[in-house]
Amino acid sequence: MAGMTDPNRIWTEAADRLKAEIGDGPFSSYIAPSAVRVDSQGNLILVTPTAYARDWVRKNALRRMNELWLGLDGLSRRLEVRCRAEMGSVPPASASREAPRLSSISSAPAPAPAAPAFAPATDGARAVRAAGLQERLTFDSFVEGHGNAFALAIAKQVASWADGHFNPVFFCGPYGYGKTHLLNAIAWEAQRLRPDAKVVYLTAERFLSTFVRAMQDRSTAAFKESLRSADMLLLDDVQFVGGKTSTQEELLNTLTALIEDGKRIVLSADRAPVALTDVEPRLRSHLAAGLTCPVEAADRDLKVAVAQSRLNALAKLGVVAGEARSEVLEHLVDRTPGSMRELEGAVNTLAAVAGSRLSALSVEEVQTLLGSALRTGPERRITVDEIQKTVAEHFNLKQADLLSERRTRAIARPRQVAMYLCKQHTTRSYPDIGRRFGGRDHTTVLHGVRKIEELMPKDDQIARDVEALTRKLRG
Repeated sequence: MAGMTDPNRIWTEAADRLKAEIGDGPFSSYIAPSAVRVDSQGNLILVTPTAYARDWVRKNALRRMNELWLGLDGLSRRLEVRCRAEMGSVPPASASREAPRLSSISSAPAPAPAAPAFAPATDGARAVRAAGLQERLTFDSFVEGHGNAFALAIAKQVASWADGHFNPVFFCGPYGYGKTHLLNAIAWEAQRLRPDAKVVYLTAERFLSTFVRAMQDRSTAAFKESLRSADMLLLDDVQFVGGKTSTQEELLNTLTALIEDGKRIVLSADRAPVALTDVEPRLRSHLAAGLTCPVEAADRDLKVAVAQSRLNALAKLGVVAGEARSEVLEHLVDRTPGSMRELEGAVNTLAAVAGSRLSALSVEEVQTLLGSALRTGPERRITVDEIQKTVAEHFNLKQADLLSERRTRAIARPRQVAMYLCKQHTTRSYPDIGRRFGGRDHTTVLHGVRKIEELMPKDDQIARDVEALTRKLRG
């Protein structure tokens, strides 16, 4: 199929492949209601019906979508993604379940195609690089703190090929706190210490897409051999194989074969193996059979150290000059209470704005220069009671209505929105949320949460309500 120039054919083929990889549910919710259009500059744009769907595609599918597109397009064009409101007069996206069609075409070339979807390491450091690792994610650039010291020590032990190791080693913890960094660092160091070893690094997403493609191309034997001949296999974000039966079976067989041969396995996920409820029990048992190593959320001191480390790296690249004042870094950390990735983004923004003036900037100047790029204050705890009151006020209801037995649509939908927000912004379990909504069963809460998740990509009003309520709750 490579070398096609008709964008309609390219999109049909790319969308079909994407659907096979991500499943009917996500495809129907986020991709099918969208359509490819061309903007006034001739750029190809995937137009989603809502901003929520746009953000989901950017986070979960855009990179893979472009890999598929670039692999088929003889003109090497790229897709961007925007929501319908951003496109002005562009016609509405099709709601068809089939692959959307293009309304007009651009022949303008774009950047060169991305690296192949799968390139296991077979020839030292060059092959490791081809496998999708990031050169800057090494042990030297990893900042140690209380929350990650144990994980870092285990990672270095694994990378050293030491005897008496646990197998597999499973790193788990919140999104954006260094799991991917550790897996990258292990791969680089392991390959440096044993240049002739075969080190394979894959994201679970790439494992899935490559396995699906191998089944389509009837090349599963080659796919299996490429993994089972590895001396070390590193698989990132393994939670994404949940719910995909054939892929889980293949991963289980791969892990079994590697463990029997005494090969090293390193995995990561956003939670511990026992909490991966979408993963079938036999695979979950294998994932938990070695060492489960938590990577905990960073404390304030570690975040300040990470911010300083990132500025040092940018200084070596000539992006900034001088050192930031300690109070400026502390202000940046306090206004970025999310993950390390969010903090890194805030540091990048500061560096781009400051340049050679970095050392002269005061906290007040940083506030003025960065404005809304930083949050307005430290993240505060949001309660179920606060969510109920905010939702009731937004929909012109009483809080008691949300807790009542009334099931009219005017009350049931706001109640589901409130349940969804409780799950998103508190640590309460489904049963606990149910108890706080008039003693409802946890299955009622689960249904309500899933209903809102299903509606947001398709219903502009629901998406706007959730977005507005989220802004209110965050102050």
